[in-house]
Amino acid sequence: MSADPEPAPRRAEEIDWEAGGIETELGWSLQAFYQAFTRTATPAVAEVPGGPRGYQVLVAVTTEDPTSQLLLAQRLGVDKTAMTYLVDALEAEGLVERRAHPRDRRVRQVLPTAPGRARLESARTALRAVEDLLMRDLDVDERTRLRHLMARVALGAGDTPAQPDHPQPDQPQPDQPQPDHPQPDQPLAAPHRSARRRPTPSPES
Repeated sequence: MSADPEPAPRRAEEIDWEAGGIETELGWSLQAFYQAFTRTATPAVAEVPGGPRGYQVLVAVTTEDPTSQLLLAQRLGVDKTAMTYLVDALEAEGLVERRAHPRDRRVRQVLPTAPGRARLESARTALRAVEDLLMRDLDVDERTRLRHLMARVALGAGDTPAQPDHPQPDQPQPDQPQPDHPQPDQPLAAPHRSARRRPTPSPES
């Protein structure tokens, strides 16, 4: 007996918003999009050590002002120990380098190298193709608008306080499925805009 064919994806104009079905729920939409993004984006950035997290590190150190490894971990919502391994892996491939802060030699900044910038551009191109595929039901203007709206929401989401009236779920037992949402002890990304890296003036200017 053959399996039932999968239903075709619904376009926005085919969604019955008045019915209040599952596709009208923000949580379901975010989860479905995140799962699809993870499946497709991870192979797209596979050439970057650490995968998606390593890619985010490259983006941050390339586009933002130089910062320490600890602040970088806080910025991206990565455990500081995990960040050490990420930077180690990126440095081992010559994509970043640790350099002493010019005013405080005790602090080591994480800076991109020329190969790191090139690897980032290659991964970014592959990732944009994946994103376009995921947003194929949107036109170009809608995709741009969605990016802008998501960025605005993300900037305010990280510091949204937990709801005190809601009981915390019990900790899962070893034989129970692990939840796919962040746990209380998992660091959250710092909700602020990028401190954009400024071009270094040339010696002749």
